Amino acid sequence: MLFKGLQPILYGGREVWPLVEGGKGVSATNHMSSGAWAAAGGIGTVSAVNADSYDPSGKIIPQIYRALTRRERHEELVQYAIDGAVEQVRRAYDLASGRGAININVLWEMGGAQRVLEGVLERTKGLVSGVTCGAGMPYKLSEIAAHHQVSYLPIISSARAFRALWKRAYSKAADWLSAVVYEDPWKAGGHNGLSNAEDPLRPEDPYPRVKALRETMREGGIPDSTPIVMAGNVWFLREWDNWIDNPELGSIAFQFGTRPLLTQESPIPGDWKARLMTLDDGDILLHRFSPTGFYSSAVRNPFLRHLEARSERQIAFSGEAAGDHQFQLDVGVKGKSFWVTRGDLMRAREWYGLGYTTGLKTPDNTLVFVTPEEMKIVRKDQADCMGCLSQCGFSSWADNDTNSTGRLADPRSFCIQKTLQDIAHGGDVEQNLMFAGHAAYRFKQDPFYSNGFVPSVKQLVDRILTGD
Repeated sequence: MLFKGLQPILYGGREVWPLVEGGKGVSATNHMSSGAWAAAGGIGTVSAVNADSYDPSGKIIPQIYRALTRRERHEELVQYAIDGAVEQVRRAYDLASGRGAININVLWEMGGAQRVLEGVLERTKGLVSGVTCGAGMPYKLSEIAAHHQVSYLPIISSARAFRALWKRAYSKAADWLSAVVYEDPWKAGGHNGLSNAEDPLRPEDPYPRVKALRETMREGGIPDSTPIVMAGNVWFLREWDNWIDNPELGSIAFQFGTRPLLTQESPIPGDWKARLMTLDDGDILLHRFSPTGFYSSAVRNPFLRHLEARSERQIAFSGEAAGDHQFQLDVGVKGKSFWVTRGDLMRAREWYGLGYTTGLKTPDNTLVFVTPEEMKIVRKDQADCMGCLSQCGFSSWADNDTNSTGRLADPRSFCIQKTLQDIAHGGDVEQNLMFAGHAAYRFKQDPFYSNGFVPSVKQLVDRILTGD
């Protein structure tokens, strides 16, 4: 029985359930999950972020970078990304068998985003219904979508962000705007659009923020039939009862990112699925270690705790004696141009005695203390950079003429491409970044998953449609 008489929406020329599968980045959403989601009548989403390709025997082709320079490795990355996404879209479309719809998801701040999006759409004509895109301000999204005659669904976290996009670009391609995804910047998994004016420790109620978004859309003449897709912290539809058929909000659809991770078709490894079943409330951390500079939400496993501890072993320094910085640092550094406070000198000596014998400079005139082994890993990962982001704080790569951000590489961060590829392909779930939304603890509480039950995508969609 359908919850509250839930109605299909018209999308991509056919009726679909107002249920969208979240994109989820590197290989955490592929043709199996998105094709099955579409086959169940919803909008499946293929991640076009460094998606997997396959050899003639069907095995995943490892994304190995052979070029010597970052720029050349970046070209390899762009080609891997296009080939992989095209392969995933074709397979997802076949699995959907004419039902539902297939979208692709790209991150505007990924390296070569525009080239990847153009390359994928060029080779998948008639297969892709729309493009969801966030992580940055994707002004050119509407122009690209209109050129390829596909819908676009910008992912934003405030009415203000949408207003800026609409006024500058989207109003010129209004016919191809099929929905606006509101992603809760406090509760959604992965990278979040939390602004500097918002407190990461004080989540805001999404209702007034989405109401403000609808009012902004109305100002632009966008009809109420254009859905706002609520993303982040969505579990049971019955918990959103006052959003459905609400004239203040207009048409509402819902995006599920975390729940589809735990399905039979989900491509994430078994260890990752098993770990999701063990999470408690509070086990997801909203942090700022990502080399993108964005806040993001992930499981607070030993990988993240290690980064937290590294940043705690941090002291400020001055290039000359000034103010409280009257003591010359005598551990962890070479040279005499590091002046610190007396308290920080004592802390640095203590860390040195515990084996954290190397001080690495950050872009903020601080030093973080690490072990020699950690230093080697950091330096190797920075040297191996393949330009997976438009700008990377960790390696100082930028997708510009100089291929540099002009800032010092930041050892407090990490290589995001390396860890996401590793966890998606069987790496240690405790020693890699494990993105998840803040509602992931509900796997442990929801009776649907009792006794370790892992549903098919069809079973999950059918369950969601009942309100549970």
